[in-house]
Amino acid sequence: MRHRRIDQLMTRDVVSVRGDTAFKEIVRTLSEHRVTAVPVVEGEGRVVGVVSEGDLLRKTADQAAAPNGMPAVPDLEAWERAKAGGTRAEELMSAPAVCARPDWTVAEAARLMEVQRVKRLVVVDGDDHLVGIVSRRDLLGVFLREDDDIRREIVEDVLGDTLRLEPSAVAVDVHDGRVELRGRLPFRGMLPAIERMCATVDGVVTVSCTRLAYDVDDTERGGGRS
Repeated sequence: MRHRRIDQLMTRDVVSVRGDTAFKEIVRTLSEHRVTAVPVVEGEGRVVGVVSEGDLLRKTADQAAAPNGMPAVPDLEAWERAKAGGTRAEELMSAPAVCARPDWTVAEAARLMEVQRVKRLVVVDGDDHLVGIVSRRDLLGVFLREDDDIRREIVEDVLGDTLRLEPSAVAVDVHDGRVELRGRLPFRGMLPAIERMCATVDGVVTVSCTRLAYDVDDTERGGGRS
């Protein structure tokens, strides 16, 4: 199947800062380029961290005056308070950066974002040099695929090339990314596989197999027909 790769979705023209970039210059960079985070690089572009609006706002929150004279954000951990006191990118950044490779699929990138609880991934090559950045919005772009394109991939790649089903065996309807399969399969055991494979096609929102019948129930001893 033709899974979209990160290098097809990522932003290639990425603004970055150096480790010694000052706080106000970082804020200015974010504002001028209308981004919410920038990679921090060293040398020939090797990524060492990321500075986000959240990292910068930690300083603002920590410096706010509290009525009782206590720290404005008393639950900040030591490392967070140290970052709040930073004045350069290397002191403010989150490190190491959460990175992806250009050849990753959308599913792989989305899984890492979820596990790491980040809104974006820095894309690096084999030497950890910056080549792009991909955001949640970029990944969601796969759901803008046309229904006809999704249907064609399911019919040709999933049902035809992979499962070797006759074209007339299963009809595929796609509406707003929702896939409905109708027809008859040789074996009941094919149902979970066909549903799982269709669900992994880029742009698919849901898959319904309730209108798929089968000739032989190979999931029970002795078999049967439906």
